[in-house]
Amino acid sequence: MDGVEDDATGPLDAIRDRLPSDPKSFVGPVIALAFTLFVFSEATEMSDFLQFTMIGIAVGSVYAISAAGLVLTYTTTGVFNFAHGAVGMVAAYIYFQTKVEFGWPTPVAMVVVIGILGPVVGLLLERVMRTFKGAGAGTTLTVTIALTVMLIGLMQTIYPDDQAARIVPSFFGSDRIVEIFGARLLWDQLFVMAVAIAVAIGLRYLLYVSRTGVAMRAVVDNPDLASLNGTNPVVIARFSWVLGSTLAALAGVLIAPGQGGLQAAIFAFAVITAFGAAVVGKLQSLPLTFAGALGLGVLQNWFNGIVLVNPDSVIYRLPEPIPWSSVGTALPGLFLLAALLFLPEQRLSVGRLVGRDEPRTPSLVQSAIGAVGFVFLVGVVSALMPSDYLTDAARAMVYGVLLLSLVVLTGFSGQISLAQYVFLGVGAWAMGSVGDGDNVLGLVAAAAVAVPLGALVALPALRLTGLYLALSTFAIAVASRELIFQNDNIYGVDNQVVGRLNLLGLDFSGNRVFIVLCAAIFAVVGVGVLAIRRSAFGRRLSAIRDSPAACATLGLDIRRTKLVVFCSSSAIAGLAGGLFGGVNASVGTIDFESVNNVVLFLFAFVGGVTTITGALIGGILFALLPLVQSESPQLAGVVF
Repeated sequence: MDGVEDDATGPLDAIRDRLPSDPKSFVGPVIALAFTLFVFSEATEMSDFLQFTMIGIAVGSVYAISAAGLVLTYTTTGVFNFAHGAVGMVAAYIYFQTKVEFGWPTPVAMVVVIGILGPVVGLLLERVMRTFKGAGAGTTLTVTIALTVMLIGLMQTIYPDDQAARIVPSFFGSDRIVEIFGARLLWDQLFVMAVAIAVAIGLRYLLYVSRTGVAMRAVVDNPDLASLNGTNPVVIARFSWVLGSTLAALAGVLIAPGQGGLQAAIFAFAVITAFGAAVVGKLQSLPLTFAGALGLGVLQNWFNGIVLVNPDSVIYRLPEPIPWSSVGTALPGLFLLAALLFLPEQRLSVGRLVGRDEPRTPSLVQSAIGAVGFVFLVGVVSALMPSDYLTDAARAMVYGVLLLSLVVLTGFSGQISLAQYVFLGVGAWAMGSVGDGDNVLGLVAAAAVAVPLGALVALPALRLTGLYLALSTFAIAVASRELIFQNDNIYGVDNQVVGRLNLLGLDFSGNRVFIVLCAAIFAVVGVGVLAIRRSAFGRRLSAIRDSPAACATLGLDIRRTKLVVFCSSSAIAGLAGGLFGGVNASVGTIDFESVNNVVLFLFAFVGGVTTITGALIGGILFALLPLVQSESPQLAGVVF
């Protein structure tokens, strides 16, 4: 292995080589940092400023531990583990069970959760992902999303009670405080910082001193060459998964005492902070990842401690309509989006999303006949269906329309979006806001309002692909939840009332006729989607999905094509939003949680993301979730 040790360059070396060598390139960031420090220091007393900074470092230390495990797994296996946060969530629940319910001593509970549960989960994940070795980024992303949803459902099934009953106590108590340079810190916070330092030193030793670390770096650069030198890539991948899951479990246990109460979905997707830190390190550099995590923790605490708490601060004097509390909560998503936008464009090719085989596209006549037959069949079924299931049937049709937006975007062009629920929510708001909330103008407005938002979401897509595009759209979904759906200036304190369409004197307020209306809209949109596939624009989308580089070589305007397909997809999702509000006569902030975007994407692949039938199947399965939960209370937490 000596030769490997001398010649191998790991992720840290690769990033160092790509850092700009011109000192002028650092002027902008340094000025921005200095300005930020000046503004925040002017906004509060220096002692408070130091206090906020130190607490932010403690919070960022947890982010750094979680992000380090994520980067380590991705760098050595090529799989971005979307379930990383879910692993930490499971660890937090088991720690609560052993520490609080069983009364085990804290060290024993931590050893069991971090030292046993973490590695076991890592081995299981490695075995699952080994099945998909060589698969594209879309496949591995979908599998880890499925694992995320499964783990959330598992914990919700085992722990169905209110999260207020699951309070994880602090490690050393809330009364043990130490003062450092005028800043008062809890022992827990010092403990977290010490653990983060130990993790950083340990990873440095592992990667650059130990033989295992050298082998890991060699496998990253050239697995075939490493195999010839006696390194087993499977063993290395297994070790990486074990270490990554152990770090996820460690982060979950460390952050659990500060949550106030464990809630599976929220805890699992708190990993968005780790995503942002990992992207700062370009999913390769552990030092940059740690720096990004600490920076995010400090920035978040500055904002929450100065802007939100101190009403006399400089920042707080900005215009009042801005929902500053929502901005503070949305900071992790905004941070991730900003980090993605600064990635070098030439480093963003991550492979193909869907397979090359495409289903046969029916002609216009065939699709029109099929659409009429489908509407007739739905009408017959709705007439015979028990009244208790009519709402679920209408919801299935609406979800089918929503999934058609992913057929155009993901199935045809290979672009990933984890933000379709944003367009759905905006469309529902527009439908309820225009006219009386029940006329055709509202439905048109629902589709139209989503288009400029789709163009905004498309901006990252003009330079990002695959995994990075998925992360950017998910960041937008997380930020939109706080800035749009939790914003009283948009959705208000009460739910948005949305009616059912009244068209040309025809009243569709009845459940059975509303189902037929939704089915008719699904059929019309489906015919239009098939027309797109047959058109020259559809062929351009397929070409971009197959080989963006070849399309650029041939002179195809890829940016314009991406912009158009994102706008088209958002219009379809907005149209679905106009119908979505009519299902329950109103919508509220709880209807548009960011986790729904992830589950929706999963069901798009389950049904079939390239076909109209697949969108219908996915919509039906997605709509069945509340029905299964209501019919089987013991499965109330199962969301897969």
